[in-house]
Amino acid sequence: MQYTAGVRRTASALVVAAAAAALMTGCTPSGDAGAAAEPSQTAQSPVPGTAAGGSDAGGTGRAKPAVSVSPTGSGGKAKPCTIDDVKVTEARQAAVRPPGTGTGAAIVAVANVSKSACTLQGFPTVAGAGNGSPDKNVPLTTTHSGSAATVSLAPGTRAWTKLTFVNVQGEADGYCVSGATPASYPTLVVGVPGAGAHQTALDDGVLALCDNKATVTAYSATKPS
Repeated sequence: MQYTAGVRRTASALVVAAAAAALMTGCTPSGDAGAAAEPSQTAQSPVPGTAAGGSDAGGTGRAKPAVSVSPTGSGGKAKPCTIDDVKVTEARQAAVRPPGTGTGAAIVAVANVSKSACTLQGFPTVAGAGNGSPDKNVPLTTTHSGSAATVSLAPGTRAWTKLTFVNVQGEADGYCVSGATPASYPTLVVGVPGAGAHQTALDDGVLALCDNKATVTAYSATKPS
């Protein structure tokens, strides 16, 4: 019995020694060769907004493009100007005007004060504002001169029209050739087709004219004289 136990202890010692030698030489038991040298794998998180595997929510595999919105009208074309888009920025006596002592003619500028392009086309309406009060406006009878074309206004640009009146003659209060009494208005009310009426004052005095008539040119990108 003592002999047998000694053999078993010797055999166990040999097994332990063999296992230690295998670990020191880098060997593994049969069927597991190379397992210890296998690299580890790292899982990558999908891009935000896409499903796993790089596809978007629709499974197309492509990122969805950004949607751009045109500030202009349908098809990218400039929209017609509205009352909020334009403002009368200048009204002054014209350099070229009928002879007389009244206003004779005035140049009026309308500017695009919005942040996007717009268009206007047509002739202005004109009224004299009695005492600057809109409810006392006196519409002038207008005659159109020339033809109207579409004017495209980028933000900050202007369109122009010229108003030519029946001029007052003589000194002091003056007189009208027609025999009518001259009229004077502290401000003008100028209409822009599709964009409302805008009240403005001449930069060099009141409007003085005869017969409540005016010949007007269409709005144009070219400044008249």
